[in-house]
Amino acid sequence: MTNSKKPILWSLFAGGGLLAAFILPVMIFITGLAIPLGILSEDALAYERMLMLIQNPIGKLIVFAIIFLPLWHAAHRLRMTLHDLGIRSGRASEFTCYGSAVLGSIAAGYLLLSI
Repeated sequence: MTNSKKPILWSLFAGGGLLAAFILPVMIFITGLAIPLGILSEDALAYERMLMLIQNPIGKLIVFAIIFLPLWHAAHRLRMTLHDLGIRSGRASEFTCYGSAVLGSIAAGYLLLSI
């Protein structure tokens, strides 16, 4: 049997897709419609409240997941799209797509830990 990285990549892809389908539309609704239309108070996303969220370890983990999983979902989807379009550059497309997700994840983790 050969070792494959496909289960790990597919689980990150699935987790990112689930998050993108269920959580991100709610975030877009809150920040793009609910607050500007007055459905929610502007204090809902006040700096102090968001800072408290980011300073809490569980809040950091949630924010990291909201950034990390869609990054990996997008990286995998982009790589498969390149493959479907006939751009078969082998390891270069893997390195570019997944490398971008790694760099974005590291940057998000560093920034969250520095707060």
